[in-house]
Amino acid sequence: MVNNIRIYFIAIFLLTLTIYSSGCIKNFEKESNIIITDTELSADKVTSSFVDINVTTYILHTSGVQKNDTSLQLKVFDSNTDFLKSRKATEIGPIKEGETASVSHSIRLPREGTYRVEFVLSDGNKTKSTAEIYLSGLERLKTDVQEIGIGIDSIDFLVRKVVGNNVVIESDVYLTNSGSNVSQDYKMLVKAREMDARLIADKVWATTGLIGPEETVVRSVNLTVPDNYNYVVEVLVWKDNVLVKRGEDYVQLNPQKVIDKNKTVESKDIVTSDFVVETPPSAPGETPAYETPYEEPEVGTPGFGSVLAIISLIAVFIIFRRRSV
Repeated sequence: MVNNIRIYFIAIFLLTLTIYSSGCIKNFEKESNIIITDTELSADKVTSSFVDINVTTYILHTSGVQKNDTSLQLKVFDSNTDFLKSRKATEIGPIKEGETASVSHSIRLPREGTYRVEFVLSDGNKTKSTAEIYLSGLERLKTDVQEIGIGIDSIDFLVRKVVGNNVVIESDVYLTNSGSNVSQDYKMLVKAREMDARLIADKVWATTGLIGPEETVVRSVNLTVPDNYNYVVEVLVWKDNVLVKRGEDYVQLNPQKVIDKNKTVESKDIVTSDFVVETPPSAPGETPAYETPYEEPEVGTPGFGSVLAIISLIAVFIIFRRRSV
């Protein structure tokens, strides 16, 4: 009986100890406490219509054990409409207790407007920390010198005329305004450089003109170059006295090909006159750029039609005379 009582008390003691120990372990492994301590913003790129902003968030693990996946979500709202403009989310790896980790995001915003940037730090499905900042005055940032919002998409070539050993090549430059505002009118230099000797065969100054937002236009210039050479056609866009955009393409009037495994090179004969384009196709609703103007016929110079008219009158006169007789 006494032994049974002892066993009973020992069991109660062990059960109590187990429950207490479990509580200690549970308290010891308390959930993590992570917070947003600071945010930094810097402008990486400033164009005439938008700004690329680098956002760096600092996260401190103050205490506890990270058991769940920690993530940082960044949301950008238009302050006037409260519409969501951008959203970025990043998974964060384990952060040791007492240490700080940094997370960077890149966001692109129009220069005009005010914005609210919201930061949400979560551990699993539980929000741990939030932060909020406001952005305004982006339009006052100085535009990067070489960012004008205009891109050179491609260059097409047409042979307009072959005179002796010279070829007139029309270069159609495709320009796109990727900004949200009408572009400025920039100077544009188009030049043909012989590929081997690097000599300039011809160059022409033109302008980009005013290009609407998200529009593509074609600017054409004529270059006169010696036939049977290969050329690099370069397009240089200038803002005042600063070169801000460059593009190039190739015209091979004397192309070559490899004709055997020893890499023997043979020139291919190109008859340039076969590629002369008399009238280019025009865009829908536009007048052809090279339309031949209407010319009034010359008065007093008899042509083939006048001779037929005279013969017809003589024939009528003869028939009428025979009937009279």
